[in-house]
Amino acid sequence: MNVETKYNIKGYELKDKIILVTGANRGFGHAMTLDLAKAGANVIMLGRDLGSLEAAYDEVVCAGYQEPVLFPFDLEGATPEHYEQLQKDILDNFGHLDGLIHNAGIIGTMMPIEQYDIRLWYSTMQINVNAPFMLTQFLIPVLNKSNDARVLFLSSSVGRSARAYWGAYGVSKFAIEGLSKTLSEELEKTNIKVNSLDPGRMRTEMRRSVYPAENADNNPLPGSKSPAIVYLMSKKSKDLNGEQLTLKV
Repeated sequence: MNVETKYNIKGYELKDKIILVTGANRGFGHAMTLDLAKAGANVIMLGRDLGSLEAAYDEVVCAGYQEPVLFPFDLEGATPEHYEQLQKDILDNFGHLDGLIHNAGIIGTMMPIEQYDIRLWYSTMQINVNAPFMLTQFLIPVLNKSNDARVLFLSSSVGRSARAYWGAYGVSKFAIEGLSKTLSEELEKTNIKVNSLDPGRMRTEMRRSVYPAENADNNPLPGSKSPAIVYLMSKKSKDLNGEQLTLKV
C-alpha cells in the first residue's frame, strides 16, 4: 500500500502525543524527529551516540518546535534490565506512549551468505531484529495506556523481495515484516496499530555505503519524505493495521 510523502503538517496536530524514535540522531530518524516535533509531539529521541543526539536536539529547539527528550541507548548491547528501566522512565515521566518508531538499523555488509562473517551477522540481527522485538515487548504495556497508539517498523524492499548479497540486512528485514504482521494480529483488539514501512531510496549515509558510485543528488532528501511519518502517527491513519506500507515519491 502506497503512502503519499506530500503531507501538509498542521501545527500541533500531534499535541500531547508521546512518540519514541530509535536512531533519531541522523538520517531519516533525524528528519522524522523534526517533523514530529513540528507537529507538536513530545519526541523521545533514542540513539547510541549522545553527541549527535544533542546536535539533533539543538536543531529541533532552534527551529522553535516542541522540545524533545534525549535517551542515549545502545541497542546492540542493551540487556532486558535496560529495557525495563526505559519502560519505567517513560511511565514515570509521561504515563503512556502513543507511538513507537523502529527506525534504527545497520546495513552489515554486502556479500554471499556462504562468506558472511558470523560476528557481523549476529551484530546486524541483534540491532535490526532482536532489539526491536525486546523494545516492543517491554513497551506494549506502556502503549496500551494510550487511547490511540502506533508501532511502525522501518523495513526495506529487500525485506519483501529477496535479493542476492544483501545478507543479514535483507534477512533481518524479512524478519521485521513477520514481526510486524504477527503483532498486528495479536494486538488487533487493542488500541495499538502496527504496520511496516518501506521508505524507499533516500540521500543517507547508509545508502551511500551500499551504492558509492551512484549520483546521490538524484535521491530524495529524508526531509522530503518525513512529513508522511506525521500522517502515519496522526488520527488520519487510525484504520491502518497490519499493512506493508511504501512511501510514494
